[in-house]
Amino acid sequence: MLNMKLKERLALAISASLILFTLMLVVDLQMDYGISGHRVPLHGRVRIGDVEDKGRSAYIEFRKRFLQKSNSSNGSREYEQSAQAETSGLATDVEPRTPAPPADKFDDLQQILFAQLQGSAFDNAVVIPPHRDLNVLRPENPTIGEMEDLELSVNASNLEKFQLKIAQHELYEDGEILVEAILKDMATLPVLHAEQKEGGTQLKLIIDYPNGVQALFKPMRFARDVQTLPNHFYFSDYERHNAEIAAFHLDRILGFRRAMPVVGRVLNMTTEIYDVTEGDILKTFFVSPANNFCFHGKCSYYCDTGHAICGNPDMLEGSFAAFLPSSDVAERKVWRHPWRRSYHKRRKAQWELQSDYCDTVRTTPPYDSGRRLLDLMDMSIFDFLTGNMDRHHYETFKMFGNETFTLHLDQGRAFGKAFHDELSILAPLLQCCVVRHTTLATLLKFVNGVPLSGTLRESMKIDPVSPILWEPHLQALDRRVVIVLDAIRKCVEKANNPLQNEINDFV
Repeated sequence: MLNMKLKERLALAISASLILFTLMLVVDLQMDYGISGHRVPLHGRVRIGDVEDKGRSAYIEFRKRFLQKSNSSNGSREYEQSAQAETSGLATDVEPRTPAPPADKFDDLQQILFAQLQGSAFDNAVVIPPHRDLNVLRPENPTIGEMEDLELSVNASNLEKFQLKIAQHELYEDGEILVEAILKDMATLPVLHAEQKEGGTQLKLIIDYPNGVQALFKPMRFARDVQTLPNHFYFSDYERHNAEIAAFHLDRILGFRRAMPVVGRVLNMTTEIYDVTEGDILKTFFVSPANNFCFHGKCSYYCDTGHAICGNPDMLEGSFAAFLPSSDVAERKVWRHPWRRSYHKRRKAQWELQSDYCDTVRTTPPYDSGRRLLDLMDMSIFDFLTGNMDRHHYETFKMFGNETFTLHLDQGRAFGKAFHDELSILAPLLQCCVVRHTTLATLLKFVNGVPLSGTLRESMKIDPVSPILWEPHLQALDRRVVIVLDAIRKCVEKANNPLQNEINDFV
């Protein structure tokens, strides 16, 4: 009898414990879901920082100073959509639309441009007028052919003609007909040979065409609407072939002309890759369980059976970027980008910790004079519009010295997040607060005229694998143009009211 009572007591104690545990679990879930009914992931709980961090983090500082959204602005800092659309990239297709014109026409910035064209406002510390911009003045603009005293070979290809016309201040002139000719060649000429490019983190092939023409092939991995995986760092993100195509068109539309021509094409993996290559890469070809022809090559990331490139069943889309001149003709210098990221899971770069970092850059050659600092501001805007966080180095042509343009190379990790605007990419612009008159004028044109999304969509229609971008990426461009203009406005306000900004630092 006594034993029965002990068992009953144990049963009651266990039951009570289970009930209590269940109640605690329910309460915890309620706190996570809140009144909205959506679970807040742990990685979404952001630590803003304590008093000790004040003034140390440049990122926090430029967000506080320059990017606080005013009540009158309709530009969104981060466009939120459903969690499924943002993290999986499998949202339903969005139809093309013409965005409503922004309520803010940025008349104050327009007035600065007008005043500079009329011969005043030259002392503006933020907007650099044309007469002080070497990219506009171009006292000398020799080509590679002129510098090296080179003549075209017999039966010179369109690419060779293009390469010898590369000048000190631009890859090609506005309206250069050779650009379209090169795009057509890369999209239609027969493939003679293919080999894997050495180095790099992901698979790329060097494609040889007749007459010495070469292109860099990046294969398609995902559909257009697949976005950056939420748990991937910028340095481990997949490269997207369509990002290279879109970035070339955007670079041309913005008037930079610092990116080589890129076009899309669909290859037959059997006859245009497997049959025309040799070496160890052949050992990586196989037929998948779905009867698709696949290969993975050898590289640092994603070159294994689990991350293979597969055709449908053996047709493979990719981007083809025209080659720059060889180092024998025009050697290039590689520069470490001053605003390079740490490429580490935990460490921060110097510019993220030092609020006056640009002061250091401005006193360091070649950023202390000439066009180089302004080129990095253009690159910052270009990368922000495309969402490219992977800008660790850049290159210039050695023969032109320091007074030459920066090449816009390797945009494969752009256009990965359509619903997120990565403000840290704008750090160079926001910390230095300087921009070209011509760049500002181009951005304002897209606010007060045909939007950037429409212009880019129209430009990319000619590509053989069009449509190039998922529609939300195009819509993001219009949103980001407004963010850049708002940042420039904040820079102008800061320059005009330095005392007020000093007071705000202590508020």
